[in-house]
Amino acid sequence: MAKVELKQPIVQAIVEDLTDAQSAVIVNYCGLTVAQDTELRKQLREAGVIYKVCKNTMMKRAFEGTDFAALDEHLEGPSAIAIEDATAPARIICDFAKKAEALEVKAGVVEGSVYDAAGIQELSKIPSREVLLSKLLGSLQSPITNLARVLN
Repeated sequence: MAKVELKQPIVQAIVEDLTDAQSAVIVNYCGLTVAQDTELRKQLREAGVIYKVCKNTMMKRAFEGTDFAALDEHLEGPSAIAIEDATAPARIICDFAKKAEALEVKAGVVEGSVYDAAGIQELSKIPSREVLLSKLLGSLQSPITNLARVLN
């Protein structure tokens, strides 16, 4: 019983991280150099993404009863999880995987939908919310700017 009591706080920490998360991406980090792993963690941390290396059984327990339970079948071999409330994990991890071929995307859940590695790759191509908002504001501002030029 002592082993279960020791593991419970770890499972609870994963559950807390997933509570308000809209996305989670599972990766196989095996083969990354220490420098690559450090750089990946730095990029994820700067974007506000939670990145953890956990035992698969603990992740499965944390996923129980959530949208993330669909990731259970992808939890084989060394796994790490990146958790956030948008598509940031997919974008950062896929960009990083271009430089570090050892990093393998397994699967992910974004807003309740499960995606395989190819799906996560496609999601990573979607610009961030901030970029989309700035493009929208730019296109809304353009007609007003042109009108101001004509009136001058």
